[in-house]
Amino acid sequence: MASPLSETPSSPQPALRTVAVVGLGTMGTGITEILARAGRDVVGIDVGEARTAKAVAALETSTARAVERGRMTAGERADTLARVTTATELSAAADADLVIEVAPESYEIKQQILRELDGIVRPEAILATGTNALSVTRLAADSAHPERVLGLHFFNPAQAMRLVEVVSSVLTSPGAVAAVTDLALDLGKEPVAVGDRPGFVADGLLFGYLNQAAAMYEARYASREDIDAAMRLGCGLPMGPLALLDLIGVDTARTVLEAMYAASQDRLHAPAPILKQLGEAGLTGRKAGRGFYTYAAAGSDEVVPDALTPKPDAALVPGRAVRSVGVAGSGTMASGIAEVFARSGFEVVLAARGMEKAEAARDRIGASLVRAVDRGRMTAEEATGTLERITPAEGYDAFADVDLAVEAVAEDLDVKRQLFATLDKVCKPGAVLATTTSSLPVVACARATSRPQDVVGMHFFNPAPAMKLVEVVRTVLTSDDAHATVREVCAGIRKHPVDCGDRAGFIVNALLFPYLNNAVKMVQEHYASLDDIDTAMKLGGGYPMGPFELLDVVGLDVSLAIERVLHREFRDPGLAPAPLLEHLVAAGCLGRKTGRGFREHARR
Repeated sequence: MASPLSETPSSPQPALRTVAVVGLGTMGTGITEILARAGRDVVGIDVGEARTAKAVAALETSTARAVERGRMTAGERADTLARVTTATELSAAADADLVIEVAPESYEIKQQILRELDGIVRPEAILATGTNALSVTRLAADSAHPERVLGLHFFNPAQAMRLVEVVSSVLTSPGAVAAVTDLALDLGKEPVAVGDRPGFVADGLLFGYLNQAAAMYEARYASREDIDAAMRLGCGLPMGPLALLDLIGVDTARTVLEAMYAASQDRLHAPAPILKQLGEAGLTGRKAGRGFYTYAAAGSDEVVPDALTPKPDAALVPGRAVRSVGVAGSGTMASGIAEVFARSGFEVVLAARGMEKAEAARDRIGASLVRAVDRGRMTAEEATGTLERITPAEGYDAFADVDLAVEAVAEDLDVKRQLFATLDKVCKPGAVLATTTSSLPVVACARATSRPQDVVGMHFFNPAPAMKLVEVVRTVLTSDDAHATVREVCAGIRKHPVDCGDRAGFIVNALLFPYLNNAVKMVQEHYASLDDIDTAMKLGGGYPMGPFELLDVVGLDVSLAIERVLHREFRDPGLAPAPLLEHLVAAGCLGRKTGRGFREHARR
């Protein structure tokens, strides 16, 4: 006789009618709500009536809020609450078609629950673990019926987050996978099928990135505020990594990373020591009222000032006066930067190696301004005034009187050094010289001049008119007033400056590209598909684009070059570019610009 789990039910009635949820913390309570709202009868189980009562109160509050916001009717709310019962003993799960355990991340606790459930539930019942860090295979192997055990990883808050990772072990029955996948779809979720490895897809990529951010902060490379602002403004993320660690829980993050490191032995997954220090001090994030940041109270999301909070009136030395700006280059970035300065009232000299290129760049700016007028973002008079403030020039002698020179030429160190040697000769004494490099050493540009104290990094993001972030990169030779000048200029052009030191990748690229590289490795190892990984990161991590969408936009050749620079700088084997990326670049598959990268694209 076939196992009940080996076939997909043909009944038109919804499968898995009765579900038991073991563990009624924030996640368990959220899962209970979405199940009940989808018409399932739910038994919520936790130790002690105080915990079950707290969960019921949370359900009442959450559903009342949904009624207020028009997301459900009062009648639907009453029906939802009526479908939920609570208990303090596992025996209440006896009639469940599916049991989802959301107990603490501990093998001992979860294995004990699964063993007890073996003697309680019906043979055809499915047992799902909500772990995001532990081995589903190891948990299943301890069960009397490992074929019915799988992972069902919801994301917090379960009511809002659409992603659900359905995790199979080598022991899992296909019927069990099909049944919970159908359930996830019926709940309005986006199920992604993944194999059993720590972190699965979303957390497997997310936590490596969070760990590197924690290590960056621990090394005092940048402030917590600047790290978080850089990733929000530079990558469009809903939260910065350190704020997200506080939300997840510093202790939880460390547990996930320990499991990932045990499996991968990748040093990028070895928990940053600061996670252990904070955890052992009880500073576990929002739930404790303090983690990387300090909060108004335990459980609050309101950040309050503490000893590490930057003072708004922190005394920087005064910067130098900047009225005119020279922009070197004729590409997209140079045009965008020139537009930004001109729109903010600065007189701009836009210089290229030939007048034809300089005028073409100015024409590109004119087209951009026309689009801004058409979209109601500026008036025709403002656009005309902006364009009139931009003077195209052939060669860099036109920079003789500028107060700030910004180069945006090819990302080639020899080219940049040669340009800085030229700027050193033509720019007046006291002019600040800035490079927009995203990966090359700023100090190497500075040493090509006789005034390294005047050289600073000013890394804009593309498209410059739209992106609010500028990474201000100070070398060991940069003077205080040159640094202050660039920060003041950023305020004048309505950009958000973040300070960082002169090392490969600065903040954003140093955190972004290892994450992208790890996504490539997942595909390379046939762990998950491009589409599933992109879906997982957009729905589970809140990323505006999946990693492969972003790689094709950035350009695989550009991405590979940055990853090589990071690997060369930090000498960490985990930063070595994925061979699949190298092979695609060697084959000329560079992304959208060539019509093919990780995906096919229509040629422009």
